[in-house]
Amino acid sequence: MCRSIKTLRPPSLPHEATVDDVRAAALQYVRKVSGFRAPAAHNREVFERAVDEIAEATRALLDGLEIRGAKPAAESVDAG
Repeated sequence: MCRSIKTLRPPSLPHEATVDDVRAAALQYVRKVSGFRAPAAHNREVFERAVDEIAEATRALLDGLEIRGAKPAAESVDAG
């Protein structure tokens, strides 16, 4: 039904997750949970609200995580 949701924290991504990365993951989650690739007109508002709320929660999670032992992307590029 939908592709897998990618890990959005370092070092899985070589850069900080973008707004588009976070929104795509939230959309995939809502699609999977709801069972709908695209909602019917009468469900569109609640579907989009869920995507927005999950994207916001995802950004808060990523912003709050403390990743230990991972080199910042700039250091790993300079070292290579």
